[in-house]
Amino acid sequence: MKLYGIPNCTTVKKARAWLDGHAHAAAFHDFRKQGVDAAWLQEVVRQTGWQALLNTRGTTWRKLSDSDKAAVTDEASAIALMLAQPSVIKRPVLERDGKYHLGFTEDHYRVLFGD
Repeated sequence: MKLYGIPNCTTVKKARAWLDGHAHAAAFHDFRKQGVDAAWLQEVVRQTGWQALLNTRGTTWRKLSDSDKAAVTDEASAIALMLAQPSVIKRPVLERDGKYHLGFTEDHYRVLFGD
């Protein structure tokens, strides 16, 4: 099991704390330090859809120029943006049993883990 994100992200912190508090060990992949792999992005997009993975509510998205935002029209352009600016990826991404789960809420994790 692996959790992907940025360590100073509030939602990532909550997910990590919940996992630790419920004795679920998860390796952590820091997008900023360890980067993002194109093949990994393509697999996550295949399972979740690029619209769900692209965080259009975050600061990074809001700071993009209107032309950069308008250029994201399909999977390829979304992946290119996420490779260039990993902080625009919805966080956290939890990989468990070959499936990817986006974001964090206690209710979702309770159901996912049967806790």
